[in-house]
Order: sequence, then structure tokens, then C-alpha cells
Amino acid sequence: MYSVVFCYTLGMSDKKIEVVAYSGYRGEESPRSFILNNEKIEVIQILRMWIEERIEDETRRRFFEVKGSDGYTHKIYYDVRIMEWFFVKDQYESS
Repeated sequence: MYSVVFCYTLGMSDKKIEVVAYSGYRGEESPRSFILNNEKIEVIQILRMWIEERIEDETRRRFFEVKGSDGYTHKIYYDVRIMEWFFVKDQYESS
């Protein structure tokens, strides 16, 4: 279900966020809602998901492109090494 890409670098505009996630039977988390600018946004649909890894520092990030209850498409990711969620700011697009 995931594809793996070896290249991602944490962007200067990425913002740490709080996420409510569901952990399935295999322990893989998927987002259900998140807080952005003090607003709770429900995840209506996961449009795509993928994994990006960096060999140099063994960084692994699980990305999700989601349709939010605010009507926008958002890109968020979970950094497996530091166990934190981030919002990719430059991906804030209306749909």
C-alpha cells in the first residue's frame, strides 16, 4: 500500500502538529484528525500515502495526502525516528 522514496529533507516550512491517529492491527498509524492553527480538522479521506527514507541518517517519514473537513487538501507526515507529526505548509491547497 505504501511506496518508498529515498530523498526527503525536512523543509523549513514544515510545522509540528498534534494528530489523532488510528493504529491498525499491524501497528501502522493513519491520521483521523489534526490540529492546525488551533482548529481541529477531521480527515475525510486519505488520498495517497507513501514512505520516504534517507539512508544517511536513517530517517523514515510516512506521508499522507488527505482531504480535510475544512475543504482543503493537506500533506502531513509522521517522522518515525523522532515520533512526531508534521504539516507541510506549502501544500495548503483548496480543492
